[in-house]
Amino acid sequence: MSKIAFVYPGQGVQAVGMGKDFFDNYEEAREQIRLASKESGIDLEKILFEENELINQTEYTQLAIVATCAAMTKVVEKTGVKASVSAGLSLGEYAALIANKALKPEDAYKLIYQRGKFMQESSPDVEGGMSAIIGLPREPVQEVCDSIEGACVANLNCPGQIVISGEKAAVTKAGEILKEEKGAKRVVPLNVSGAFHSTLMNEAAERLEKVMEDVKVNEMAFPYVANVNAEITDDKNEVKENLIKQVYSPVRWEDSVRNMIADGVDLFIEIGPGKTIAGFMKKIDPEAKVINISTVEDLEKLKEIA
Repeated sequence: MSKIAFVYPGQGVQAVGMGKDFFDNYEEAREQIRLASKESGIDLEKILFEENELINQTEYTQLAIVATCAAMTKVVEKTGVKASVSAGLSLGEYAALIANKALKPEDAYKLIYQRGKFMQESSPDVEGGMSAIIGLPREPVQEVCDSIEGACVANLNCPGQIVISGEKAAVTKAGEILKEEKGAKRVVPLNVSGAFHSTLMNEAAERLEKVMEDVKVNEMAFPYVANVNAEITDDKNEVKENLIKQVYSPVRWEDSVRNMIADGVDLFIEIGPGKTIAGFMKKIDPEAKVINISTVEDLEKLKEIA
């Protein structure tokens, strides 16, 4: 019997039409999208399924992705597949906390919409940026970021892929040093609307902390892995602090996956648009088994384990 982890992607996987086949075919999926619309006051069906530019604005992107992941999860659960642990990449941590019942969907959707808004509005007077550093271990990347004020490590995604974040000029300078002096294969500026997981998000974290006071965290159906420390936990009292710190702290995804494998997870089910997590998994542990669920057709893959 496999020990299963439900894992979820973060911002960047959004696309118009994502989750449409789940919405069209399953009442459980429709309920989640409509609940997210109701709790946020946003017409999510329009943003998800009609051509528009709003889907790429953080204020809307985050809600769209998490609601889609939650809708897909409801359908996956209907097949009888059960997780032993959940985890999500950055924003995906909210989908992981909906999956393990720590957050009620209605509370999560309100919170996520506000999180996206706060992050989009944080540090408006400073131009932020993010870049992916390809082909270097974490030590030289950390060393260079430590030497440049305004630059920091944002995502430890997998071996050979680390994202840096902060003030745009500082991120650009760090990228140049990492390529020219440290030997990075590539430095890829990311098309994002803010310097996520950097100190420029401190204001967003403070605002999130205030609205989180009214959110109830429930007992978990199974543990999850927090981005900020990569630890597997079932302590509901840690959730709020983890989510607040996550806004301005590095996402320790590679460590999170390695800790799940060490804990006995032998099957990862990536639920959500795209195949970002599956791509990272190949580099973290090529032997790890990953099933990607991003379309209704992908549900066929679950028949053998249900």
